[in-house]
Amino acid sequence: MSLTLHVDGPRWREHLLGVVEQTPGIVPVAKGNGYGFTVGRLARRAQWLDTHAERTGSRVDVVAVGTYDELPEAASRYDGDLLVLTPWRPTGQDVEVAASLGTRVVHTVSRLEDLGGLTAGDPRARFVLEQLTSMRRHGMHRRELQRAAEVVADAGLRGLRGVAMHLPLGTTSHLSEVTRLLNDVVASGLPTRTVYVSHLTAEELARLRSSYPDFTIRPRVGTGLWLGDRGALRVRSTVLDVHEVDRGDTFGYRGRSVPKSGHIVVVSGGTAHGIGLEAPTGEQSLKARAATLARGGLDAVGFVRSPFSIDGKQRLFAEPPHMQASMLFVPSGARVPGIGEEVDVRVRFTATGFDRVVVS
Repeated sequence: MSLTLHVDGPRWREHLLGVVEQTPGIVPVAKGNGYGFTVGRLARRAQWLDTHAERTGSRVDVVAVGTYDELPEAASRYDGDLLVLTPWRPTGQDVEVAASLGTRVVHTVSRLEDLGGLTAGDPRARFVLEQLTSMRRHGMHRRELQRAAEVVADAGLRGLRGVAMHLPLGTTSHLSEVTRLLNDVVASGLPTRTVYVSHLTAEELARLRSSYPDFTIRPRVGTGLWLGDRGALRVRSTVLDVHEVDRGDTFGYRGRSVPKSGHIVVVSGGTAHGIGLEAPTGEQSLKARAATLARGGLDAVGFVRSPFSIDGKQRLFAEPPHMQASMLFVPSGARVPGIGEEVDVRVRFTATGFDRVVVS
């Protein structure tokens, strides 16, 4: 009795091949919960994509993971290079990369002092230098990049694999910012013309390649690759139990009273899966704010819309989700699903862990 991600295998695989074909130099991203699939499954799929290079016209020779802790799961299923997106720091797992992975790992260096720390421990370490973008998360300013170029030259470091830019999400064009950053790379004197970028549109990538033909642009792609065809993905929850209730009956952990007659339907999927846990959103529209206020009002009286749908209608949580199951309220007159039946669930894939992933 599981929360299951069902994948239309032929449709999904065709989508993946199409994205790789249309995105020269693509670097698949497999991090966190693996966009719901797990890091290991995505790493294995990246290996499969590389075997289809003759069709797509593009090797998948690098996979990006989020942290050093994710390396073993990816490395055992994919035999290419592994780019770690979280910047290297001189502590913990960062300096304990297994010797067997040392020749495959590409580190991200975002501070000048860390360049010295990384290469002092391993002069042959491979790395990309991250530039500070308008994200203001990690990265080096123009002058720091110039100083890094001097360090690379003076120390004779041969592990530089490029520079990296992590750009913000948004509806405006990134071209002016990327143009400035690329000019900084040229001015720095770094002996590389390879750039790893994120969150650029196909049109922006094409224009960059046209304007900077001597650069190799490597787009890092996660969501658009693995989740780009939502029609190939369907999340289903199993009905675990059904109880008929009358108005005034008590139920649940908190002994709430049923507001009217109907059924309590218990389904698989709870907080352990990420159900009912909502990440902060950057949505600023008036419509989104009104929806937030409406949800708050419903919550105050014990009626909160759930992500579970029965016959196309989203049903209400009877109470907050439990760890591995949720209780829904289905009013009288509506069809009540049977035990063992599956119902649809709308989830945020990057925040959901599934019991099973079934690929046809």
